[in-house]
Amino acid sequence: MDPLLTPDQLAELRRPRPYPALSLLMPTHRREPENAQDPVRLRNLVARAERALENDPDVSREQRAEIVDRLGRAVGEVDLAHAQDGLVIFAARGEHHVWSLARSVPERVVLADTFLTRNLVAAHAAEHPYWALAVAADRVSLWDGTPERTTEHSGDGFPLTRSLEDPDAEREQRIGDLPSTFQDEATRRFLREAHDKLRTVLARAPRPLYVIGSTAALALLEELGPLGPGTVTIPHGGLADGPAGAISEAVEPVRTAREAASTATITAELEAARGRREFAGGLDEVWQAVQEGRVRLLAVEEHYRTVVREEGGHLEPSATDQPGARDDMVDEIVEQALEKGAEILFVPDDALAAQGHIAGVLRY
Repeated sequence: MDPLLTPDQLAELRRPRPYPALSLLMPTHRREPENAQDPVRLRNLVARAERALENDPDVSREQRAEIVDRLGRAVGEVDLAHAQDGLVIFAARGEHHVWSLARSVPERVVLADTFLTRNLVAAHAAEHPYWALAVAADRVSLWDGTPERTTEHSGDGFPLTRSLEDPDAEREQRIGDLPSTFQDEATRRFLREAHDKLRTVLARAPRPLYVIGSTAALALLEELGPLGPGTVTIPHGGLADGPAGAISEAVEPVRTAREAASTATITAELEAARGRREFAGGLDEVWQAVQEGRVRLLAVEEHYRTVVREEGGHLEPSATDQPGARDDMVDEIVEQALEKGAEILFVPDDALAAQGHIAGVLRY
């Protein structure tokens, strides 16, 4: 599965491709007994995709064979035993991608000249991803975290390791010249290398950063220069080797407090915007403002979903079986807002109940 979605990767996924580019989306389940249906549902969707390719006169036999092969490879990477709330599969000539999402998606099989990315974009924006850097004198590890899961990031030079054995340590100890671990130049060089590599990662995939280590380790890192706005330090040694659960446990109280403060700030900003008449609230009003490129900040409740249809230039509530019904309009609005440069913030359910569960601060 594709583990990390960066802005560059997202831009690459959204570029046009030779027809057909196949998108297969499916809601999944985390627990029994609901998850028993997922393998059957996936087989049915794969069969549906194969029929769509078979019946499309614009798809040659060679193209169909390659897309079916790519789809089969993608399905082979799916781990439904550890499913989250949504599955997204993209398949095109020469490539396939698989994403397990902590956000439900509608059931879809689409052939087009682009991948159907709006649900992936919305899920990524709602995921609250963060980086956690765990620091020790002989190991620096980087962890890719969300409220749902934490995994060690192996790449971009991480983890960094070194030996602490010093052949001159016995002589230095005899003459009283053995420096503290976090004061010697070798440790400084080691952490400077980690510092530089982390800055490269943050430039490519910016997100909140939590730095975990002993007081001495954190002090030395701070001397090496700032890592980015909003970096939070957590004094807790012994976690450079993990495990993932311990990293998550160290970060979670700080992350939760940060999220609560952010929600309060967003709510206050929305109310101030209402006073300035720079406010849009509710799905229809926000949808129109997003289409016009007027939304500067979009706030959405994490699990807000509703079914609508477009009628007379407005969005109206709809039953799922009505012609033109749309059950992923919230995700489409999120993607359109991102395209037009808006900042997207997801907040806990009911935090925006008075604003229609979705609201925006307007540029004008």
